[in-house]
Amino acid sequence: MSERELEVSSLGHRGDGIAATENGQVYIADVLPGETVLAEVVNGRANNPRRQSTSPDRIDPVCRHYEACGGCALQHLSEAPYLDWKRGLVEKSLSDRGIDFAVRDVIAATADGRRRAVFTATRAGRHTLLGYHEKSSHRLVDVHECPVLDPDIVRALPGLRSLAAQLLPKKGDLRLTVLSTTAGLDVSIEKADKTYERKIPSLSQKTVELDLARLTVNGEVLLETRPPLLDMSGVGIVASPGGFTQATRSAEVALSKLVLEGIGKAKSVADLFSGVGTFALRLARGANVHAVEGDAAAISAFDKALRKPQGLKKVTFEKRDLYRRPLVAHELEPFDAVVFDPPRAGAQAQAEQLAASKVKKAIAVSCNPATLARDLRILIDGGFVLQTVTPVDQFAYSPHIEVVAVLTRE
Repeated sequence: MSERELEVSSLGHRGDGIAATENGQVYIADVLPGETVLAEVVNGRANNPRRQSTSPDRIDPVCRHYEACGGCALQHLSEAPYLDWKRGLVEKSLSDRGIDFAVRDVIAATADGRRRAVFTATRAGRHTLLGYHEKSSHRLVDVHECPVLDPDIVRALPGLRSLAAQLLPKKGDLRLTVLSTTAGLDVSIEKADKTYERKIPSLSQKTVELDLARLTVNGEVLLETRPPLLDMSGVGIVASPGGFTQATRSAEVALSKLVLEGIGKAKSVADLFSGVGTFALRLARGANVHAVEGDAAAISAFDKALRKPQGLKKVTFEKRDLYRRPLVAHELEPFDAVVFDPPRAGAQAQAEQLAASKVKKAIAVSCNPATLARDLRILIDGGFVLQTVTPVDQFAYSPHIEVVAVLTRE
């Protein structure tokens, strides 16, 4: 098959370049708009592209692992067009649902690094590899640096690698979730060898040597030297092992500020898909809050935080699967405003109930512009009006983007 010249016109939603041809779009890895390449085209993808021209927006990657590692997609794109591209992802998702609305500029919230990382560990002969998978591959990149992570996690990589070596099963991989907290690193390991119980003394010693706040293996807390606390605007939450939290501290602050601005002077707020209380605890400084979450560990952490006097308004909580049992319209009536922050699948069933209710204000927080746009379409068709849509970038060099949308009823 012969090579052909391809001109890149845009970036796709995963960061690949797109070239328009007579046979349809061709996707090209690691290129930028305005660049041309020579490549063979197979099934809509360019094989082994050779760049013939260079965009002025191209920069040198900041990490030596970038060419192989699948963790980042766009380290070769300079900041301004990178943020414009992320804003464009939100605009396109809205447009696809017939929503013509001016999206605000992206708030960059990546400077302090991601405080949560999920690593894979595996054997390679006598060595232990710890890192991320290669792009479009099951091979593992042994990571020794990572510019997108909290520096405390990066400094701990050698120790985490040696810890993983003690727990690797004879066959298969190990999964390590590492969270940087105010008390140090919280490490949760899954898929560990079933004989780990015999090693509890040495694992406890390793936890002390590495100065970890807590070590959890296969769901069992082996040692907690200090409670791994997350600071929710002055309220301390003990993180659940391996649980979800916003990826960067600065993004959590930015998202919370947008949510608080969105509810305005509301006196009674429902916080749906509330997690450990990221928004609920902040909202409760000025409003009565009812938090609803389906994850038992998150609800437990939230409950424990509320047991200490915090100077908050009335806070109640409920464990409930909002996918199977969304709050129905009449249950929503007592609230002046509703905040919802669902997983990537969005909140279609809950949005339908919210649209059918008489709630005056809704604030949607999402990590998936496509499902957000679907849910916003439901709310708009139900009588809500979009006021603001603000993207927040907490995943540097990746295709992921957080969004906060504020809606009110006329």
